[in-house]
Amino acid sequence: MTSDNPSVLRTEWSWLLVGVTAVLFLFFGSGWTADLSSPVKLVLIFVWLFVIILVAAFNVVRHADALAVILGEPLGTLVLTLSVITIEVLMISAVMLTGSSQPTLARDTMFAVAMIVMNGLIGLALLVGGLRHHEQNYNLRGANAYLAVILPLAVLGLVLPSFTKSTDDATLSTGQEVIEIIVFLALYIVFLAIQTVRHRDLFMPPKPALKISAEPGETVKVSQTETGTLQALTATTKQQVKPVDPHIEDHGGLVIRSIGFHAVMLLAFLIPVVVLSKQLAYPIDYTIGVTGAPVALGGFIVALLILSPEAMSGLRAAANNRLQRSVNLYLGSVAATIGLTVPAVLIIGLATGNDVILGLEPTGIILLSVTLAVSLLTFESRRTNVLHGAVHLVLFAAYFMLIFD
Repeated sequence: MTSDNPSVLRTEWSWLLVGVTAVLFLFFGSGWTADLSSPVKLVLIFVWLFVIILVAAFNVVRHADALAVILGEPLGTLVLTLSVITIEVLMISAVMLTGSSQPTLARDTMFAVAMIVMNGLIGLALLVGGLRHHEQNYNLRGANAYLAVILPLAVLGLVLPSFTKSTDDATLSTGQEVIEIIVFLALYIVFLAIQTVRHRDLFMPPKPALKISAEPGETVKVSQTETGTLQALTATTKQQVKPVDPHIEDHGGLVIRSIGFHAVMLLAFLIPVVVLSKQLAYPIDYTIGVTGAPVALGGFIVALLILSPEAMSGLRAAANNRLQRSVNLYLGSVAATIGLTVPAVLIIGLATGNDVILGLEPTGIILLSVTLAVSLLTFESRRTNVLHGAVHLVLFAAYFMLIFD
């Protein structure tokens, strides 16, 4: 399989751009971002960092997709999801550990991820898939399993702290934080065990229907092979008729190498993103401070960059009538974001003595509640259409509007 593949230098040359940029900003970034009063300098640094991070994100998607081909679902999707969540946790942790006073950073980022994914990306995926394929099917039980985890995590992590009275603001007491850390980690570990071991079939695409065409009077015998694949043998021709699987796709020129190679290269593109994303925060924060733009806009931009690998992969999967992969990517990312980020930031807050505000404001609570309710309705049946996507996009527009007002 690898003998016809192009050389590594030909496929991975973009890592030189990403790696060199990361090294330059690691050593000289503090000096370059110390004074951003020049508009030309501000725009150049922002565009440079933004483009290079996107290049890295594209390559993360490529290697994660290659691993998905090798490992199959849902392990392949899980690799991409955990990679992206690792970026998010490291970015938030880096800002917190630098001593920056941003107690709402984790909350704003998690809320932005939830709104972008559950409304923006899921809405686009359902709209694109619906326009191209009219209706799409997926594993209903798998989607319900994701929502069963997301619902309590979202309420306990982002809503409950706004109503507890052990503190004066939307934070938790030390005892509550310890309990929440244990509960969140335990629930997510149980979910991973269910997803990857015990009930892996819940997150697999629905089995395709076997379509057999036979001439009048022709005898058709259906048997099952050792691998579990249904075969149809006609008595007259003995010609094998394979089932039509809409989830099998041409990999579109994707170069497949070994698991080790793709795992190493995925990390090679992920690690520079951590360095560059932290540097990107400086021009974003400066622009917000000078222009008076809402603080939440910074979290929105960073969340878009964090989610870009999953966004591209999920939309491509929906367009290719592989909605199950989109569901696994998007709902899995929300579950991982809340389930892993909350414990991480609470642990850092306890270790550093910094306050971590998790509770949303009333408008955020309303929007999150409506989003969860609509998601339950969207994934109550086995098939989706354009209408479901349009409803989620309306909610995303409402979220984007509230950022500025």
